[in-house]
Amino acid sequence: MENVALFGGSFDPPHIGHIAVVEALLQRNEIDGVIIMPAYLNPFKIKVFADASLRIAWLKETFASYKNVMIETYETEQQRKVPTIESVEYLLTKFKKIYLVIGADNLAKLEEWYRYDELKKRVTFMVATREGCHVPQEFLKLDVRCSVSSTELRETIERQKLPKICADKIIKHYKEIDANQN
Repeated sequence: MENVALFGGSFDPPHIGHIAVVEALLQRNEIDGVIIMPAYLNPFKIKVFADASLRIAWLKETFASYKNVMIETYETEQQRKVPTIESVEYLLTKFKKIYLVIGADNLAKLEEWYRYDELKKRVTFMVATREGCHVPQEFLKLDVRCSVSSTELRETIERQKLPKICADKIIKHYKEIDANQN
């Protein structure tokens, strides 16, 4: 594989929207494979609700049957917030070209990302559509018609929005968190 899509995020929890993004990426001719890289802790967040090892296990289970999809643990192994540019530099030692997948809802703050000017020289941005968010023409557009938010999902725990293969484990985890907080 030479040209890969880097799909990072908290995946707290993984859901059908993440699956829709991966499936859309696998349809793109310019991409040989998808690297899913869960964050230890998103640089814009202060905590996670599921430990990195759990999120990795759920992702591995969810995408086990997908060809050319890899779960990369580089960021979680660092056990700190890892800027995207650092992950990209790591992957460029293994791959020729990186398509960086971001949600359209992230465009407003994209220029605030650490070393953004350098990042935009090293990757080709691919923006996953999101209802109500415009994708400017200078970005490659990834048409995804599945609007699910991990934040909302943690509150509602809707089984039909979770990966079928590990839905029970995800539901159990977040219900235990909820029970411990009350």
